[in-house]
Amino acid sequence: MNSLATELGESEAWLDRQLAYGILRLTLGVNILVHGLVRLPELASFADGLVQAFAKTPLPSQMLRLFAFVLPFAETAVGLLLTLGLCTRLALVGGGLLIIALVFGTALRSDWDTLGIQMIYAAIYYLLLVGRTCDRFSIDHLRQKTPERNELKKRTAL
Repeated sequence: MNSLATELGESEAWLDRQLAYGILRLTLGVNILVHGLVRLPELASFADGLVQAFAKTPLPSQMLRLFAFVLPFAETAVGLLLTLGLCTRLALVGGGLLIIALVFGTALRSDWDTLGIQMIYAAIYYLLLVGRTCDRFSIDHLRQKTPERNELKKRTAL
């Protein structure tokens, strides 16, 4: 295979990785955003349900209620940032920390099926964080000031 064909193949493979990253980031972002948004109008009942669900755990109900009131706002913020691709590292770390808190509570309840699903979320946060170099289709990428981007802007401005 000649070098041009190899270069084109590598270029397409890199674009595929960038597209895959963008799709995964966007999908997780929409998922987490909607998790938060649907809870906001019913915040009090969500908090009551969470306190009731954790009644048999050693966690204090006041702490649970506070967590329940904060969680939808945190999910909405993390989800919006991921959906837009804005402050992606911060959003992924924040989302990862939320998952850690959720895993802890779910383990206290011995809800192993839900915990398994949460571990999938943790793995997705991990993959997105380690793959951030593929984050091309995002506001973060548009805001980067790199020599390549500046050169592209100069060429397209002519």
